[in-house]
Amino acid sequence: MDSAYIVTFIGDDRPGLVEALSRVIERNGGNWLESRLSQLGGKFAGLVLVALPDESAASLERELAELAASGLRVSVDAAGSAPLPDKHVDLRLSVIGPDRPGIVKEVSRALAERQINVVEMDSHVAPAAMSAENLFNAQIRVSVPADTSFEDLSDNLDDIANQMTLDIELERS
Repeated sequence: MDSAYIVTFIGDDRPGLVEALSRVIERNGGNWLESRLSQLGGKFAGLVLVALPDESAASLERELAELAASGLRVSVDAAGSAPLPDKHVDLRLSVIGPDRPGIVKEVSRALAERQINVVEMDSHVAPAAMSAENLFNAQIRVSVPADTSFEDLSDNLDDIANQMTLDIELERS
C-alpha cells in the first residue's frame, strides 16, 4: 500500500539538487506528486509531496539523510490532511506597498482572528520601477469559514492598508 509523505529540504543553490532528490525518491519506488520549490537568499528550498510504498519509508529517509554530506538538509514526514471548516469560501488577497517590518504579522493576525486558514502565500520584495523604493508584494490564497463577514474582513484589511500605506485587494476565487 502507498502512503503520502512530505519531503522538505534546504541547501546551497546549485545545479543538480532536484535531480538528486528525484533519483532517491524514484529508487525507493516513490512517485513525485506535487511540489513547491524556490530559490531564496542563495539557498534552494522546497516541499515535495511523494506517494511511496509503506515498506520503503525507512529506506527513503535513510538515503535522503545521506544527502547531508552534500550540504542538503532533508526531512521526511507522513502527510496528513488538514481539516477545513465544513463550509468554506476560497479568497485571494493581493498585498503591495512600501516594504517595512510587520506587514505579514498584521495581515496574518487579521486572518487568524477569524479562523481563516492561509493555504498558499508567495511574497517578495523588489524595487519599484520609477522610484527604486523597495516594494513588498504578496499573493495569498486563503480558506475562509462560510459564516465570516466578508465586509468585516474587508474593513479590517482596509484599516491595515491605511495604517501601513498598502494596497490590499480581497477577491473571491
